[in-house]
Amino acid sequence: MTVLYGGAFDPPHLGHVAVADAARERLETPRLVVLVSERPEHRDVVAPVEFRLVLARAAFQGDDVHLDPYPRTVDLLRRESFPDPIFVIGADQFAGFLSWKEPEEVLTLARLAVATRPGFPQLALDDVLERLGHPDRVLFFEIEPNAAASRDVRALAAAGEPLDDVVPAAVAEVLLERNPYRED
Repeated sequence: MTVLYGGAFDPPHLGHVAVADAARERLETPRLVVLVSERPEHRDVVAPVEFRLVLARAAFQGDDVHLDPYPRTVDLLRRESFPDPIFVIGADQFAGFLSWKEPEEVLTLARLAVATRPGFPQLALDDVLERLGHPDRVLFFEIEPNAAASRDVRALAAAGEPLDDVVPAAVAEVLLERNPYRED
């Protein structure tokens, strides 16, 4: 089994780390393969991919951090070889899963592990699950609520504000040395 956790990580924050920690525990795996998306199709990025890789390595110490050169998950899964892959996503991503490129093929190539949090509308998740051809390939696990968001971290970093409560200490240290989010 290979547990994959992908994202833009622009920058990685404590919410990302909480998902990774919960996935490791729920899926009983000591390590994840963290995939930093070079060109995420679903969002714009601010920091260059090389810097986001540095930040991800700082955030996910002990995990395998790699570049994901594919803008879409199905392309990654078709072109790379991962034994029995489980792809970790958040509930908000799963709510939009049917808009992904070839979602049914994604489920053929990998199982999904969806991180849910209290208060997320269960109906949104159930609606997607009911429309899938292979709902048995989706498992859910709960995480503690975390309000961290990359856009908020970028705003704090741009203003030179402390980041201790929103990013891992190692990420904060990297951003002290070099900060692509600062507007000066």
